Amino acid sequence: MAMTMHVDVVSIEASLFSGRVERVVAPAEMGEVGIYPGHAPLLARLKPGVVRLKIPHQAQENIVYVSGGMLEVQPGGVTILADIAIREKDLEEGTLEDERRKAEETMQNRVTAAEYARLEVELTKAMMSLQGIQRLRHGKKGF
Repeated sequence: MAMTMHVDVVSIEASLFSGRVERVVAPAEMGEVGIYPGHAPLLARLKPGVVRLKIPHQAQENIVYVSGGMLEVQPGGVTILADIAIREKDLEEGTLEDERRKAEETMQNRVTAAEYARLEVELTKAMMSLQGIQRLRHGKKGF
């Protein structure tokens, strides 16, 4: 039986993953980092890229695109706090393109400064997600 560790991947909006994994590969600012059970404590900033989670008894890795954030390794497990994160299986390029277009149109007809700021955040999220999808589709490791 393979050794495992607990991993939580959390974004501002939701928890994207919580469970046992054999390994985590994440895009730290100073380079890609691989984490296995028993890894030394670590705190690192993440750059935009792909987090790969190897789940026991699954051939495919779980892929999560992150726009940046923090990675913490402790004896009790690994926590990834992402600014924006999207699971590969949730990516729908057409839907995100529609959201981006809708947010841009609404921004042109804004009513208040608060509404404009909220829409600007939504537009940024949609654009980051779209960039992540395009990168994932053109090579998962090419960040």
